[in-house]
Amino acid sequence: MARIKPQALLIQSKKKKGPSRISATTIVLCTSIVALIILLFTTYRHWSRRSRDQIGTTQSVFEDTNAFIDSKKYDIPGFVILDTSKGQVVVELFKDGSPQIVDKFIDLCQKGYFKGMPFNHVIKNFVIHGGNSEGLGAAEEWTSKGKLHDQLATSPKHEAFMLGTSKTSDRKLFELYITTAPIPDLNDKLLVFGRVIKGEDVVQEIEEVDTDEHYQPKSPMGIIDVTLKREL
Repeated sequence: MARIKPQALLIQSKKKKGPSRISATTIVLCTSIVALIILLFTTYRHWSRRSRDQIGTTQSVFEDTNAFIDSKKYDIPGFVILDTSKGQVVVELFKDGSPQIVDKFIDLCQKGYFKGMPFNHVIKNFVIHGGNSEGLGAAEEWTSKGKLHDQLATSPKHEAFMLGTSKTSDRKLFELYITTAPIPDLNDKLLVFGRVIKGEDVVQEIEEVDTDEHYQPKSPMGIIDVTLKREL
C-alpha cells in the first residue's frame, strides 16, 4: 500500500473542513435590510388603506351632499294655484329655468304677499297685470302696445298663458303678468317663470271683463288666495 505524502494529507484535510463562518457584521447588515423592507411594506399598506378610506369618505360626503341638494330641490313647490275672482288658475313653476325668481315668488306666497292682489290692467289679446298700478309704464304705453300687438313678429319669445314678472319693477314690489297671447316685444321687460297648465278658460274670462280707457277693470278683479303644491 502506497504511503500518502504529508503535503497531500494536508491538502485533503483542508478540503474536508466545513464552510467558513459568516461575520457578525454581515448578519447585522442583512437583518437591518430585512427589517427595513418589512417596515417599508407595512408603512405602504397602512397609507394605502388610509388613502382608500379617505377617498371613500369623500365620495360618501359628496353623495350625501348631492342627495341633500336633490332632496331640497324636490321639496321646492313646483306648482301654484291662484284663486281668482273668476276661478282657479294652476301654474307650473319653472324651477330649473328661473330658480331665483321662483324662490322669491314662493317666499312671497308663503308670506301672503299675493292674497288680495288686484288685476290693475286687463288688455284683451295681450296681458293681465296684477300689482303696482304703474305696470310696465304709463297707461299710454300699455295702450300703444295693445294696439300694435297684431303687427308683431310671428315667432314669439313669449307664448300665451305664461306667468312672469317685470325686470324693472321695484325690489320691494313683485308684479304678476299672465299673457293671453304671444308677446315677443315684452322679452326685454318680462321674466317668465311659469306657465298656466289648467284654468286657461278662467284667464280668458278675466280677459273679457269690462275695462275703462286705461284698461283698468270696472269691477274689482284679482287674486283671492294662493296655494303652493309640490305635485298635482
